[in-house]
Amino acid sequence: MPRVCFTLQVDPVRLDEYRARHERVWPEMLGALAECGWHDYSLFLREDGLLVGFLVTDDFPAAQAAMRTRDVNARWQAEMASFFLDLDQGTPDRAMRPLDEVFNLEAQLAAETGETA
Repeated sequence: MPRVCFTLQVDPVRLDEYRARHERVWPEMLGALAECGWHDYSLFLREDGLLVGFLVTDDFPAAQAAMRTRDVNARWQAEMASFFLDLDQGTPDRAMRPLDEVFNLEAQLAAETGETA
């Protein structure tokens, strides 16, 4: 299953509040993410506000589109938007900057042995 990694920039002044908001994400939001194909989803936050997200999904654009149909996502994005810098597209979910994967240990080890990762 494809893996996706993306970045966003959280306002460094609001890091503690951002962390606190993610200690207990709304159950409805958690369910929507799982139902829309966001698996093994994690967020990592650096002290300067760099946020790195990671997930596994069959089809990232489809998973994003499915979330955009959920009312809970619209409410969550509206509440979270003020935490981010440089939201040229208005909401965090539209401003995600996916990264290209350039190395995968398991894939290269599998290639060495002729297995599939």
